[in-house]
Amino acid sequence: MKIPRINEFIRGCNEFERHEKREAMYQVATFLINNSWGKPYDMANGLGVLLLTWNQAFYRYGFFDFDKLEACIEKNLTKLADFRKRNICNYSIDDGVYIKKLFKDFLQATQIATGKMRGIRSPVAVAKALHLLAPEFFPIWDDKISRAYNCYYNIDPSGQYINFFEITKEIADKLKHSVNRTDKTLIKLIDQYNYSKYTKEWI
Repeated sequence: MKIPRINEFIRGCNEFERHEKREAMYQVATFLINNSWGKPYDMANGLGVLLLTWNQAFYRYGFFDFDKLEACIEKNLTKLADFRKRNICNYSIDDGVYIKKLFKDFLQATQIATGKMRGIRSPVAVAKALHLLAPEFFPIWDDKISRAYNCYYNIDPSGQYINFFEITKEIADKLKHSVNRTDKTLIKLIDQYNYSKYTKEWI
């Protein structure tokens, strides 16, 4: 279990904010989701803002189908609304079944729909989309972060996401009384720490 000390955690968050210049797109996408909630067409557009910038290395091979993403959001909107009200610290093992289903649905909805790479799926894109829809509940990962936590998603990505989810919950439980920031969710700060430490090795 890689639970950081609070000083290291804060340093990782600070290094992210010093180096990383993509927060503008996260803020824009968050604004769009907040102001279009309940309208799957507009919500899909909001997710597109984030995915096509934060995950551009993947989507340079082709875009996902916005209509399929809209349909996925509409199909799962009730459950997404429930998770949007939740905090990862009150996750229970019973949630795992629903999270795995959501993950699989979004994995299909965000796959590349055009070009030679058609049908290729990105577990990273799914985690980013789910996080944007429920930012206090769903954690974010990438290739290096998933490997660092022994949750690499090449096989059974939805199951590995549950493993990563439960590890992140343990980290959140340990840090929630020590982190006093109100401008970002604890999940977002944990991602900033992970990105600084494992993706970029800034700390």
